[in-house]
Amino acid sequence: MSQTQILVIGRHPEILQTVIRLVNNNPEWNATGCITDQEAMSVFKTQEFALVLLGGGIEEQSEQDLCAFFRANKPAIKIAQHYGGGSGLLSAEIYEALRTN
Repeated sequence: MSQTQILVIGRHPEILQTVIRLVNNNPEWNATGCITDQEAMSVFKTQEFALVLLGGGIEEQSEQDLCAFFRANKPAIKIAQHYGGGSGLLSAEIYEALRTN
């Protein structure tokens, strides 16, 4: 069974690492984390992601630009926001995003 690839973008390195660890606790998922918009766009072009998870601290304009870029390159990409709340909430948000959108 292949893992679902998830791109996680966040502006705070410590929080990003925590979110990546929590995502990777699920054997069905594999997270790749990025701090900057440029890094996220570059990685998105080279890997096949099922979901983009936007963390806290991303400025509104950056979020809009990122979403536009992701959808232009992969119109069916699922994009979800995560602003904290623990591993249970994070898992629920990911399951919901993968199921819908």
